[in-house]
Amino acid sequence: MSFYISLSGLKAAQSDLTTISNNVANVSSTAFKKSRAAFGDIFSSSALQTSGTVAGQGVRLNGLTQQFTQGTLETTDKTLDLAITGEGFFTVATESGQIGYTRNGAFSLNEDRYIVDTTGSRIQALPVDASGTVTSTAAADLTDVQVPTSYTNAAGEVVDLSSLGISKTGLITATFADGTTQPLGSVALASFPSQEGLRQSGDAHWEANNDSGGAVYGTGASGLFGTIQSGALERSNVDITEELVALISAQRNFQANAKAIESASTMTQAIVNLRT
Repeated sequence: MSFYISLSGLKAAQSDLTTISNNVANVSSTAFKKSRAAFGDIFSSSALQTSGTVAGQGVRLNGLTQQFTQGTLETTDKTLDLAITGEGFFTVATESGQIGYTRNGAFSLNEDRYIVDTTGSRIQALPVDASGTVTSTAAADLTDVQVPTSYTNAAGEVVDLSSLGISKTGLITATFADGTTQPLGSVALASFPSQEGLRQSGDAHWEANNDSGGAVYGTGASGLFGTIQSGALERSNVDITEELVALISAQRNFQANAKAIESASTMTQAIVNLRT
């Protein structure tokens, strides 16, 4: 029995090592969120036994949970680099209409002047009126953001785009050479009843499911959505020192369980030798 108990400990230590290794490997990944392995003991006894006379039967992996703590912000001075200070997520959509959520705010313009993320998915915005006030927060009203290169004024003149700005609330504003400003939409931030229930899809992207609950959309600087900072990116929340200490601890755990298996094997061999 001790062999199988130590074997379960060996498997648990391996899972812990794998999780920590993945955290360390992604220490430089933009907006990466570290994970932690949660373990539980295995115990069972018959009706004729008491807990005081029965040893445990090992350990099992209960699950991996992501830690959605805030990562440090790194200034980039690029307007379309966005970071969230808070619990919100950027909402993006693929060309097929698949909705995803990300903390990776490294956005840019594609060949069609749509604002896209590192995977090519288009950032989603809430509709606004001429004054920049959001008119709807419904999922059905989310739209892609396309940045114009110019506009035609009342005199029929074509005026070129001068700059693009994004406020702390997420309002995207185009400023033209004649000083005219035009709101293009407000960055749609999403929050969830349970962040830990989100399903990872890579590149600091997540998908909603039954465990996370449905997304609630809103603007920056309101509620749990957090504040948007233009010209900055969120770094990974992995503390390399903490992870290296945990890595050593997991390695020692692995070695101890391996030693226990070796001891159990030696004792079994000794018993066999007695019989012969």
